[in-house]
Amino acid sequence: MPRLFTALEVPRHVALSLSLLRGGIPGARWIDVENYHITLRFIGDVDNRTADEIVDRLDRIDRPEFQAQLTGIGSFGSKKPHSIWAGVSISPDMLALQAEIERICQRIALPPDPRKFMPHVTLARLKHCRLDDVVHYLSGRGNFHTAPFKVSRFVLLSSKESVGGGPYVTEEIFSLRDDSYAYEYSDAETAKSYF
Repeated sequence: MPRLFTALEVPRHVALSLSLLRGGIPGARWIDVENYHITLRFIGDVDNRTADEIVDRLDRIDRPEFQAQLTGIGSFGSKKPHSIWAGVSISPDMLALQAEIERICQRIALPPDPRKFMPHVTLARLKHCRLDDVVHYLSGRGNFHTAPFKVSRFVLLSSKESVGGGPYVTEEIFSLRDDSYAYEYSDAETAKSYF
């Protein structure tokens, strides 16, 4: 079974903005634009029965759509950086979705994710890159941000066991609830006069 994880997709226009950040660190392996995503929960290698149960439970999630925004650039691994990322502003709805997915995974006996949730989009993997090159790269791009974008679904992705970075396959798509109609007609009189 391939490795599974849940994620938010990065819209094409946002991915194009991120692609302009590629380059500038000798030896970096830049992630292909079509593989940009925001990981919600890494699940790992599971058998087919467990995968089916995960899909069944994820399909029952009833959460609203929300806005997300990319802001800032950073790296993981302070003295020996191993990846470059774009940060994601955290909204309460995103945190609630991620927490529900985590609870689902633990209920079906998957071990808890040991890492604190820090949403980001990985831009590059670094293996033999000089710290000075990474610091120089980051110093010139710290004010990066995108316009907010709507998140209307999350996905279950799979990857082959590799060093990371794709290619990823979308296994399942899970829609989030569109509450715009409810907000638009929350006043009963407005709704009555509309119909």
